[in-house]
Amino acid sequence: MFFILAKVTFAIVRPVTFALLLLALGVLLMRTRYGRAGRRLVTVTVLGLLLIGFTPLAPLSIAPLEDRFPLPERVEPAPDGIVILGGALDEKVNDRRPGSYALSDAAERMTIVARLAREYPEARIVFTGGTGDLIDQSFSEAAIARRLFLDFGLPEARMTFEGQSRDTWENAVLTRDLVKPAAGSRWLLVTSAFHMPRAVGIFRKVGWPGLVPYPVDYRSRGFGQIRLIPDSPVQNMVIFDIAVREYLGLVAYRLAGRSDDWFPAP
Repeated sequence: MFFILAKVTFAIVRPVTFALLLLALGVLLMRTRYGRAGRRLVTVTVLGLLLIGFTPLAPLSIAPLEDRFPLPERVEPAPDGIVILGGALDEKVNDRRPGSYALSDAAERMTIVARLAREYPEARIVFTGGTGDLIDQSFSEAAIARRLFLDFGLPEARMTFEGQSRDTWENAVLTRDLVKPAAGSRWLLVTSAFHMPRAVGIFRKVGWPGLVPYPVDYRSRGFGQIRLIPDSPVQNMVIFDIAVREYLGLVAYRLAGRSDDWFPAP
């Protein structure tokens, strides 16, 4: 139920979608006796979109998420395992083009595995990811990840795949039950930097020992490097969507008892 509610809610309140709904409402109102209210609504909405697209608001919003957990240069002692969260495969393309490796903007979650596996040759490789699709549950990222990691040259015996999870909570619970990490063990947790605070809060909540966050897939330069003039207004809107989703996710998971912290820290 939580998964369905979260999907439906964010589909409505995500900034770009919500702005389009407000614009449509404003245009409709302009054809009624509430035309003045409609014009004001359209004006405010357009100004909001311009603010997101043409100011540093988007990178400033996502930077606190990405800067929360620093990227470690070298993990000592070496980890016992590496957990990679799904979300980097384009489900629609891979489902319809068998044999393809269609990666999303979060591709670094997958590509970093080749280097980490070489850097920590004794670490167990664990991938967790089914599908985040609300309707079609037949696709599983784990199947694609298995083929990709085998093509990287990683031995089958070194890898474990969990392919039923639909969200980060299920990533943590199902993978914990599958792997059964021992007390005192150390595990790299690999996911997008903006997603790391929520992921860490959840994995801590389910009792996963020895977590070492390993953030990848950065979308901003960090506070000290943010440009006043954005590179791409469209990309800014995408980044702002991501940031809002993560902040809403942090609040929702805390209220639902799936994390013990509002904003997990190292």
